[in-house]
Amino acid sequence: QVQLVESGGGLVQAGGSLRLSCAASGRTFSLYTMGWFRQAPGKEREFLGAITWSGGRTYYADSVKGRFTISRGNARNTVYLQMNSLKPEDTAVYFCAAALGLVVVPAIERTEKYDYWGQGTQVTVSS
Repeated sequence: QVQLVESGGGLVQAGGSLRLSCAASGRTFSLYTMGWFRQAPGKEREFLGAITWSGGRTYYADSVKGRFTISRGNARNTVYLQMNSLKPEDTAVYFCAAALGLVVVPAIERTEKYDYWGQGTQVTVSS
C-alpha cells in the first residue's frame, strides 16, 4: 500500500506563489514516477508535470512550463510543486499521483498510468 497526502493549497492573489507538497508513505520503494495533476470544475483532469525518483528527471506540460517547478525532497518521500506567477485560470484541485513503474514519456500525461492518488488540495487564485 502507498498513501499520498497533498498539502499547501489555499487562496492566493494573481501573480502570487504557492508551494504544494506531496508526502508518500507505505511501500514507496516500488514507486518510480511522481506526477502532479489538477482538475477545475467541469473540466477533465490535467497533467502538469512529473518527476522520476531515480535521477530526478522532470517533465512539464507546456501550459505551466516556466511557471511551475517540480522537485524531490531530500528524504525521497516528498515531492513539491512550486507554482509562481499564478493566474485565476490556475484555480483547481491539485493532485499528486504515483506510478509503480516506468511511465514512458508519450504516456506520462495519462491519468490511467498512475497507480496511487492523493486526496487533492484546493488552490484558488483571485483576480
